[in-house]
Amino acid sequence: MSTTPLHPSKAADTATFDRVESQVRSYCRSFPRKFGRAENATIFDVDGRAHIDFLAGCSSLNYGHNDPDMRAALVDYITEGGIAHGLDMHTDAKERFLATFEEKILKPRGMDYRLMFTGPTGANAVEAALKLARKVTGRHKTVAFTHGFHGVTMGALASTANSYHRGGASSELAGVDRAPYDGYFGDGIDAADMLAQMLDDPSSGFDKPAAILVEPVQGEGGLNVASAEWMRKLEAIARKHGALLIVDDIQAGCGRTGTFFSFEEMGISPDIVTLAKSLSGMGLPFAMVMIKPEHDIFGPAEHNGTFRGNNHAFVTARVAIEKFWSDDAFQKEVQAKGDHLAARLETIADAHGFSTKGRGMMRGIDAGDGETAGKVCRACFEEGLIIETSGAHDEVVKVLCPLTIPRAQLDAGLDIVERAFAAVCGKGEARDAAE
Repeated sequence: MSTTPLHPSKAADTATFDRVESQVRSYCRSFPRKFGRAENATIFDVDGRAHIDFLAGCSSLNYGHNDPDMRAALVDYITEGGIAHGLDMHTDAKERFLATFEEKILKPRGMDYRLMFTGPTGANAVEAALKLARKVTGRHKTVAFTHGFHGVTMGALASTANSYHRGGASSELAGVDRAPYDGYFGDGIDAADMLAQMLDDPSSGFDKPAAILVEPVQGEGGLNVASAEWMRKLEAIARKHGALLIVDDIQAGCGRTGTFFSFEEMGISPDIVTLAKSLSGMGLPFAMVMIKPEHDIFGPAEHNGTFRGNNHAFVTARVAIEKFWSDDAFQKEVQAKGDHLAARLETIADAHGFSTKGRGMMRGIDAGDGETAGKVCRACFEEGLIIETSGAHDEVVKVLCPLTIPRAQLDAGLDIVERAFAAVCGKGEARDAAE
């Protein structure tokens, strides 16, 4: 790939965006180029320059950009005049998705859930999950965790910990008690035991919750990883106190951690699971809530939305499941890539006295502070790699490349990360891209 430095061009011309678009835009500030097309793990700007994608739509493109089978199925569906918008009416596209999800995802894992289609964002799925938990239990408060991120609409934002995003509400955010996530206080202090004690104590100030809302891997929170033991303790706490366990698998699901669900090898059975991002398989807006049948008590349209259920996404999501999850071959491939990614990142981190974080193909390097991590990401972009930060102080350089990225391209991107750390931190040996 080209390593030509950034220069004024059509790709860098942002005049129209600066003149017309709201100041709320964010990712384009980190990557000030105009992009035109993409294929798998490569994005091309309008000048034709290739960029390796280690962001993948914030894990919305686990199967890469423009998967040829999904694209062909969608083009055929559109060409044949398939239903594009149908509210929540019965459509062939929806039925085929439901049947495929049941047959390829739920049954092999021994899962029994109803699927509720919400508005097409993860935040809307979280809103629906919280509303449902409150309706089921008759309680108001929920428990969410330090460094958690669940969206920026008001209910989801109340559960989100990040102070910058919470400040955007300019209003009181209520209904949530905040608990420490696994490892928040370091080794030797079990955060689940602390939560259990708080809920057992009638004078702790914690009300009996409607739900406990948790991410098994905190993506935006800095790639913090919950252990299986800790997650099992949370489930036991929820059961003891009559609360529902809600797993937010929006960023960590759809294969990102090496299994379809990030929690499926933890020995837990959540009451509610939220999915979005890579659920559509192709980056189309699509979200849903998985609900244990006994909790499926919303009345008709009690949580509704004009765009609940995206028929185009039903088509591509079905193809994604059929193509990648009909057997365990893709899962094994992702797990092997995840191990390779971990080893490469550990080598880079060790050279500079840093540490690594994450699970599967949701990993990164804790650079210690946001300034260092930001410089590394900017240096990567100069070489044609799109990569971002996460964490409370934006201190983690986070790799979220497509799961379908070829091994050689994964290594080429990691070589750029290695050189960027060496350039920014001034020590360690950078790997030559030609090696």
